[in-house]
Amino acid sequence: SAKTGMGIDELLEVILLQADLLELKADPTRDVKATVIESSLEKGRGPVATVVIEDGTMRVGDIVVAGIAFGKVKALLNDRGNSVKEAKPGEPVVVLGLSEVPGAGETLISVKTDKIAREYAKKKAEYLRQKELSKSTKVSLDELSDMIAEGALKTLPVIIKADVQGSLEAIKGSLEKIRNSETKVNIVSAGIGGITESDVALAGASSNCVILGFHVRPTGVVKEKARSLGVEIKTYNIIYDLIDDVTNLVTGMMAPVIREENIGQAMVREVFAVPKLGHIAGCIVTDGTINRGVKIRVIRDGVIIYEGSVSSLKRFKDDVKEVGKGYECGVGIEGYTDIKVGDYIESFKEVEEKAKL
Repeated sequence: SAKTGMGIDELLEVILLQADLLELKADPTRDVKATVIESSLEKGRGPVATVVIEDGTMRVGDIVVAGIAFGKVKALLNDRGNSVKEAKPGEPVVVLGLSEVPGAGETLISVKTDKIAREYAKKKAEYLRQKELSKSTKVSLDELSDMIAEGALKTLPVIIKADVQGSLEAIKGSLEKIRNSETKVNIVSAGIGGITESDVALAGASSNCVILGFHVRPTGVVKEKARSLGVEIKTYNIIYDLIDDVTNLVTGMMAPVIREENIGQAMVREVFAVPKLGHIAGCIVTDGTINRGVKIRVIRDGVIIYEGSVSSLKRFKDDVKEVGKGYECGVGIEGYTDIKVGDYIESFKEVEEKAKL
């Protein structure tokens, strides 16, 4: 058990025994080879990848390539988040300095020059592009027969946005398996990071397209554009909830659900430390209203970082129950103090209703 520690010593002994029997060895002097475990796009850092070193020793300044991503290693962080100058075989490390977010499972290698790295990445990108084109233009006779039999086949077009690569791949893999005799899921686009205006525009250009967000939320102009184009954005914090909703939509068996209804959104302009009350967010309400006692979530760079409730709501020095769009207010969040300027506070309530396509 990783929780209690029971059996861990025995497990490590078995692993070491297997390593000896199979003669599993690594050479720390050779070129670096590593496997990407997880990757994401972080503000201030750009694309980052968590890798496990299999061979060689990775150092700051090394030129590496992983799939379509390449670059010069700007920094290495160990499992405690501390900067290190090098990482040896068997060690996990976070790599900063890549040009793109690499896919989970990609092999990362070191090369001699930036030119070689660019060429590798360019060839991999071209290979993936040709593979995608061949999937959409070439079918076998059996597949053609199936398509003819599915003359009335309908599709549910979706755009997927997630906070990290691992979650995105898991969602894509699950959605691609969902279909029945009349309907299937068509993934129009999938990417990492917050929901953007481009995502909304793409959804608006596709008939009945829905944007599915995992651990991300639309803010400001993105929400306004979605509202004006009539694009539906559904967001989730649990992958199984997302998969279940899409499955129920496709099978036409969606049961009554609890729907979230957005009440309002406010942007944090200042943060004040108030005795006995803690940190208070000085906000301007940008959409709808902010109400005292309702559920809220804190959104930073399009990603949800906290969910809770409003503990206090003030307009100047007066306690108020509600503050409308265009007005300033002070918001206290129950049990949360890490509020920062530029964050968004979104208020919402849960409404039970019968689900429909």
